[in-house]
Amino acid sequence: MGMTDADLEAHDRLMGLVGNLSDLPQRDVVLLGDVMLDCYIHGFADNLNSRAPVPVLKETFREQDVGAAAHVARGLWSLGLRPYLYGVIGDDDAGASILDALNEEHVDTDGLVVLEGRTTTVKTRLLASRQSLVTDEQLMLRWDIEDDRPIPTEALDLMIDQAIARLPGAAAVILSDYGLGVITDEGATRVIEAAKQHGVPVIADPKLTGFHRTRDVDWVVMQSHGLELMRRRLGVDGGRDAAQQLLVDHDWKHLLVLAGSDGVTIYEHNGNDAHVDCTLSTLRQMIGLIDAAAVAIAVALAANLDVEGTALLANACSECILGADGYSRFALTREDVMERLRESAWNLQISKR
Repeated sequence: MGMTDADLEAHDRLMGLVGNLSDLPQRDVVLLGDVMLDCYIHGFADNLNSRAPVPVLKETFREQDVGAAAHVARGLWSLGLRPYLYGVIGDDDAGASILDALNEEHVDTDGLVVLEGRTTTVKTRLLASRQSLVTDEQLMLRWDIEDDRPIPTEALDLMIDQAIARLPGAAAVILSDYGLGVITDEGATRVIEAAKQHGVPVIADPKLTGFHRTRDVDWVVMQSHGLELMRRRLGVDGGRDAAQQLLVDHDWKHLLVLAGSDGVTIYEHNGNDAHVDCTLSTLRQMIGLIDAAAVAIAVALAANLDVEGTALLANACSECILGADGYSRFALTREDVMERLRESAWNLQISKR
């Protein structure tokens, strides 16, 4: 049995996206948001502590990597765009590690403000498995180091001014809000208004408590559990009703929802939705999932993709994250995404034989 017309069209669209990525113009993306360092401590957990019912981690090795907006910046660069990152780090070892990692990968760091005496945000995850069993690692604990002091107004104003100056001709601006103080009410309003004046689409990754800072943006990214929480808060029957209500209430143009094994759905302000199923049989991890979706939208805007093409690309990027073998040191790359698209197209062919 051969492919139907619909299958053939889907196959051609997937292969067309491979061509889009191959020929992607290196356009600017303005990225404003919280920057952090992700640390991972690996080991074996075979015993319980003798004084408390908690596992003992026998460390085997540790790693670290850039996180949050810095992770988005690296993904943009890896897929062929030119990110200009604006955020805050401290003058400590963690801040220096972030600068070193980004500079090593040729990501522009001139927009990062280094504040004397400030502690760089660090998120550490403890991951372990049983030494006697051949199993995947599991997350045992995460602890966060954050500086709760407000970021000085002078530093915030400097970042906003520099970000706005970079807007003309940019493919998109991304607001990556992890609630650590870089994205403020006033700053978000200034950037969004300036982006509208220059005709630059705005992509927002907000906290559920930060929706008021995303009014009139073009794209918002959230995970399905966040949409479910909003559905309950709004008192509506289903996820689609909640999405449409959020689009109207906040004047968003698109809402992209990541649902893990249930794939990716884009809700549009005009009611034309697009959905792509996840093709993975096993999900390994989800760290960096929203970052990957923001990168996918920026790439789609640079390539002038329609909503369906954006959904296909976002799903491919999401599957690269969900199928990654291990938690740490995973960078979304153009080669990985193109291979994922080719594999999806190939699977369409062989499923019809």
